[in-house]
Amino acid sequence: MTSDSSNGAADDVAIVAIGRNEGERLKLCLRAALRDARLVVYVDSGSRDGSAEYARALGCRVVELDRSRPFSAARARNEGFDCVMAQAPETRFVQFLDGDCELEAGWIEAAAAMLRTRAEVGVVCGRVREIHPEASVYNRLCDMEWRQPAGEARTSGGRFMARAQVYREVGGFRADVIAAEDDEFSIRVRRQGAKIYLLDAPMAQHDAAIASFRQWWRRNRRAGHAYAQVAALHGGGEERYFVRDRRRILIWGLALPAAALAAAPLTRGLSLPAMLGLYGLQWVHIARGCLRRGWSARDAWAYGWFTVISRFPALAGLLEYYWRRLGRRQMTIIEYK
Repeated sequence: MTSDSSNGAADDVAIVAIGRNEGERLKLCLRAALRDARLVVYVDSGSRDGSAEYARALGCRVVELDRSRPFSAARARNEGFDCVMAQAPETRFVQFLDGDCELEAGWIEAAAAMLRTRAEVGVVCGRVREIHPEASVYNRLCDMEWRQPAGEARTSGGRFMARAQVYREVGGFRADVIAAEDDEFSIRVRRQGAKIYLLDAPMAQHDAAIASFRQWWRRNRRAGHAYAQVAALHGGGEERYFVRDRRRILIWGLALPAAALAAAPLTRGLSLPAMLGLYGLQWVHIARGCLRRGWSARDAWAYGWFTVISRFPALAGLLEYYWRRLGRRQMTIIEYK
């Protein structure tokens, strides 16, 4: 796709957006992307809402993933990158974007400038904010997750700009990693010697659209699967990546309840309220940490509570990963929308 130079699009930047049944969110995503880049590739993972047709009508290059293989965000990004290289092999930087996000004006210029001037930086990301944090407590929790300190970072998240050369050198994403694929990718980027940097600049608006506890549960079940899979791949390294997270899930989601239940006959049931007291102390500990970071009391206590109870859906996802691995089953995506 080409466009007139008056739109301010960078000549050496392309955008890859991925999506599946994103509806109106995708329309906002692609319109903003076309404002900022001459080449926009949309990768569709089996949508049934006309997403691919809409993207073509706008003038995007469209890649529709083969349905005979399992979908994953990692696979979609890889095929989008391949399309960029086939259409414009001279592209230096590729911005990756999810279909539920809308790029902020000025981000592409800021990110590309960072990569042009800082040769040691291979991946750059920026601030993400939730569009409708007031719509549900679950949306607000997502907004809290995006609050990370600027500077050199351990991981980029799924929305970032990468040097095409760095992306090629590390081999892109692992298509079989169904969640936290950005963490797994970031580990290999840093091992290659490139840095990941979080700019203190607005990058994108995100629309989580999580309206129910069931959606929240499935999202955290997916997180548990991610902790288990990435820890299995990289937990033995120097960083012990996700090993603490996996251990925390097993302790709070499984070991503590099992011990309390086993001890109940011997303690005349007193082990059960003792267990609840420990969960309460954990809630207070997490909330106080958020308050020290300057969060409002409302956000701090909500975040603490949901972090504590998230151990249970995360445990389900963790066990699901090991069940799949034991049975040599395919790692298929866990959807929550």
